[in-house]
Amino acid sequence: MQQIQSTLYHKIHPPQKYKAGEFPTLILLHGRGANEDDLLSLAEYLDDRLLIVAVRAPFAFPVGGGHMWYDVLEVGSPEPKTFAESYQKLVQFLDDAVHGYRIDPERLFFFGFSMGTMMSYSVLFTKPEFVAGVIAHSGYLPEEVDLQFQWNLENKSVFIAHGMYDPVIPVQWGRRANELLSQTNIDVVYKEYPIAHQISEESLSDISRWLTQRIDGRVMSK
Repeated sequence: MQQIQSTLYHKIHPPQKYKAGEFPTLILLHGRGANEDDLLSLAEYLDDRLLIVAVRAPFAFPVGGGHMWYDVLEVGSPEPKTFAESYQKLVQFLDDAVHGYRIDPERLFFFGFSMGTMMSYSVLFTKPEFVAGVIAHSGYLPEEVDLQFQWNLENKSVFIAHGMYDPVIPVQWGRRANELLSQTNIDVVYKEYPIAHQISEESLSDISRWLTQRIDGRVMSK
């Protein structure tokens, strides 16, 4: 599969089971200080029909290498300028990817970890026509950004996973996202795990099952 050129560097993991037509697709957005390889290593544990696209954040992380999506003022508050630049680049990348790869727009999902969760939510609530659902692992819902959100979305799904002992983004942020989204017509699944700021075997297993169900269309929005 030929890789397109766009606003953000990325790697692709082609579907292991090819069928005619467009692919169900998962876009991976890593956390602060990581890179596109961080979540791409999870590909072997996910549905083998997925086209998986792992995207690198545009800003270099100043400590220990890696990359970041934005500077952090405090937990829950991204620095506006860097966030806005990343958001615009991500939206353009999404448009390029949908037109450049064989992506099924009705089965396009985001998987964000930590800072990548915030970026995933931002795309879902501003460009819902591009996104079927979001996996939000160890992150938070962006309530303090200068974007116009669409909250009540038909036929959208969100899986929220959070560690009960997360010292980086405390579990209260995951609970807050669940509280807000449960008031909308979005299909929401919320789970806490006895972990810190990480993905566990149990959370990955739940995510894999959730994705497969929605690829197959077996779960309807509430």
